[in-house]
Amino acid sequence: MKRREFALTSVAATSSILTRGAFAQGGKFVEGVDYLSLDKRVPADVGNGKIEIIEFFWYSCPHCNAFEPSLASWIKSAPKDLVIKRVPVRFQDSFEAQQRMYYVLDSLNKIDALHAQVFKAIHVEKLNLSNSEGLANWASAHGIEKTQFMELFNSFGVATQAKRAAQLQEAYKVQGVPALGVAGRFYTDGSIAGSMDRALQVVEFLATEVRKGR
Repeated sequence: MKRREFALTSVAATSSILTRGAFAQGGKFVEGVDYLSLDKRVPADVGNGKIEIIEFFWYSCPHCNAFEPSLASWIKSAPKDLVIKRVPVRFQDSFEAQQRMYYVLDSLNKIDALHAQVFKAIHVEKLNLSNSEGLANWASAHGIEKTQFMELFNSFGVATQAKRAAQLQEAYKVQGVPALGVAGRFYTDGSIAGSMDRALQVVEFLATEVRKGR
């Protein structure tokens, strides 16, 4: 989902992918066509020999919901030197509640168990999880005591993480979600790469370039 409204028809999307394929000769992807290089590098919070990969997402985004199974599968088989992080975006103030939801789950080590379930609640069960009350009620139904949820939701730590997420979003110049950042240096998304599955291929290519010191 874009800050600015966008849509690709199936014909336009196919044309876009074919055009990109012509540029990506020999298994290579092209800067400015398949991905963008950041004007200013973003500090990556990973150890030596590791490559940070960031997925920018929003729980209420239908494209993020559709991409989640592919991303989860990709993460399971990703090279061990990739440190893959999810970062919830805040294109407007109303997004902050769901940002905080992610970091509450993270602080409770519940991402693996409940991250995909939040998408399901919104996009399949059609629940309104746009505010703290709705999120707290949903969390309570999934084994998180409501008082504990609200304490974490309103905590300084979670607020700080949500603010940091918004800063990362701006540093990467994220224009829509889902989107992917690589090593604090590169950015791609489905609109640029042609599809999110192809964007993952771009990420793999860029990670290889980073390993080579390029």
